[in-house]
Amino acid sequence: MPPQFPTARLLLLSPRRLPLPHLLPSSPLLTPPPRSLRLPPPPQPLSRAARRPHLLRGMASAAAAPGPHAAAEAPAATGEASPRRLALEELPWDHSFVRELPGDPRSDTIPREVLHSCYSKVSPSAKVDNPKLVAWSDSVADLLDLDHKEFERPDFPQFFSGATPLVGSSPYAQCYGGHQFGVWAGQLGDGRAITLGEVVNSRGERWELQLKGSGKTPYSRFADGLAVLRSSIREFLCSEAMHGLGIPTTRALCLVETGKSVVRDMFYDGNAKEEPGAIVCRIAPSFLRFGSYQIHASRGKEDLEIVRRLADYTIQLNFHHLQPVVTAWAVEVAERTAFLIARWQGVGFTHGVLNTDNMSVLGLTIDYGPFGFLDAFDPSFTPNTTDLPGKRYCFANQPDVGLWNIAQFTGPLSSAELISQDEANYVMERYGTKFMDEYQSIMTKKLGLTKYNKQLISKLLNNLAVDKVDYTNFFRLLSNVKADPGIPENELLVPLKAALLDIGKERKEAWISWVQTYVEELVESGIPDEERKAAMNSVNPKYIPRNYLCQSAIDAAEQGDYEEVRRLLKVMQHPYDEQPGMEKYARLPPAWAYRPGVCMLSCSS
Repeated sequence: MPPQFPTARLLLLSPRRLPLPHLLPSSPLLTPPPRSLRLPPPPQPLSRAARRPHLLRGMASAAAAPGPHAAAEAPAATGEASPRRLALEELPWDHSFVRELPGDPRSDTIPREVLHSCYSKVSPSAKVDNPKLVAWSDSVADLLDLDHKEFERPDFPQFFSGATPLVGSSPYAQCYGGHQFGVWAGQLGDGRAITLGEVVNSRGERWELQLKGSGKTPYSRFADGLAVLRSSIREFLCSEAMHGLGIPTTRALCLVETGKSVVRDMFYDGNAKEEPGAIVCRIAPSFLRFGSYQIHASRGKEDLEIVRRLADYTIQLNFHHLQPVVTAWAVEVAERTAFLIARWQGVGFTHGVLNTDNMSVLGLTIDYGPFGFLDAFDPSFTPNTTDLPGKRYCFANQPDVGLWNIAQFTGPLSSAELISQDEANYVMERYGTKFMDEYQSIMTKKLGLTKYNKQLISKLLNNLAVDKVDYTNFFRLLSNVKADPGIPENELLVPLKAALLDIGKERKEAWISWVQTYVEELVESGIPDEERKAAMNSVNPKYIPRNYLCQSAIDAAEQGDYEEVRRLLKVMQHPYDEQPGMEKYARLPPAWAYRPGVCMLSCSS
């Protein structure tokens, strides 16, 4: 039975009822949400008197508290000596998660319900045969104070395939549950991801290291605990690309091909085949998810105490500027989530599987499966074949689903009597406010304006949808428009010519009208053209990890050539730079990119 949290009974919003600026109800491309997608109604705004108790209970002000992701990658202070670079054997491990929280008394990997526990001790068990290092990230090594020369070690792939234990590690798999496509799924957990422990760097930052695809755990259910090269390349590349885009994300240290085959049915159509196996080492300050709290609250009784312990642990380690106030923590989780999803909307990223077990409590993008970036702008775009019937997780619905997921997150906290229902409503209210603030700010910057213009942006998004204009390339080209009201009408669209392909006379007139209004706004802003162009190019990327680019790298890697993966990584680490000579990575998708398995993916990995 699904848990009967108070928030679980909230009705969902349809996009037409929630006035989010990116939604285009007039667009023929926006499909109405299915009945199964009913987002929580807008929480009732609290009165000034009602808000005061919550604030007095410890709400940290924006000025006093760090920003949403300040702890994610704090650089060393100016003038501070560079940290000593470490060998693998010297990594300073800690194991606070297993030390502070209750664990599974059993050590086997037999699939089962793991009760009254936050984790199960388990060792990597994926079989390897001459494993090879496919790709690595020097900047992630820097987070761990790891010497870059360690990547050159012949035994490096042995360590990061799990075949040879890292000295000081203490591996485990986490227990969590979740709502999948709006339905409570019960226990899920790390079915193929094994956390090695936490490395505490010279700046005091704590980073969990996790091997994804390293073998069975008690949470594997009927699966083999392994991963294939194609999905592992996608996760590795997109993790680092999202960081380059400035979007909060888990990171990827390295990618290893195991040398053994894994059988997968990519489209779940009965045509299984062998694929190369692989393991990604991903890192994050914490891999806790909304479902980490849900699973224990769903079991009730004594497990509600685990919810309290887990909340306390999370606040102490990752939100210490807020402790001990749970309401303030819940608000920050909501605001980080809103910030994250607003940033996704800004670059056209669609996660594809926004189940509550894929929602990071730190507001990080996590679990890269059948994700996709918008090519032709389509608010109803979903990259996940499993999501096609209802498009619950399509691009346009992501902000709404974020609110629904926050409602599920506050449920366990209410059940454990850590927050009241009024406080839960307040948390959701803050999510909505934060999302709108961030989204409007992002779109204003993307257009190079000084103030938000709802009508201008709505008309633009409608035009993009009607003409199926490439989202990324259009905004990059938009910076070439001059703030000159004297530009002849027949020259207004010249800067956008490469993006506005094959538009007829009627649509051309619609675009000319929009550009004329846009130029008027630019003139009013008074920002010099070159200054505005530089600012716009700093928020409108030239390069994104389009699915067809990832597929080209996958095709080469499956033949033993890893160079395209490495080249693509270097390009995506600097997505806002022009990078002369790399222009081919900004091209529109070729015709073959629209075949199944490239533009549309399943959860098979």
